[in-house]
Amino acid sequence: MEMQGMKVILGEGMKVDVLDGAFTIHTDQPVGANGEGTAPSPYQLFLASIAACAGFYVKRYCQTRGLSEEGITLTQELLPNEAGRLGTVRIVIELPPRFPEEHKAPVRRAAESCAVKKTIANPPAFDVVCE
Repeated sequence: MEMQGMKVILGEGMKVDVLDGAFTIHTDQPVGANGEGTAPSPYQLFLASIAACAGFYVKRYCQTRGLSEEGITLTQELLPNEAGRLGTVRIVIELPPRFPEEHKAPVRRAAESCAVKKTIANPPAFDVVCE
């Protein structure tokens, strides 16, 4: 697997942009953290990537099997631990009543196979250097 680099641009105020190929990912901090609230914070993007990844895997499962995606929703719940920090990320998949029973467990497994979740479960090493 070839890994690509991302370029970080420090903007005005608390804004930080990330250049990833043809994409620019904008971030800001909430007003309460001295930002302007013009974009999601990096932490919000991190959490959103988990939800979006699970949604992608559910979508791909349905598409590859010719199942309708209509009426399927995913909700991500962030449950605190005893210290008040993020303890559990729960993803609730709501399937329409007409969704085939035999596909319910495989849809759950598809969402669980999300690459973002797998990376968090087996975290990479971090190496920060100054040049």
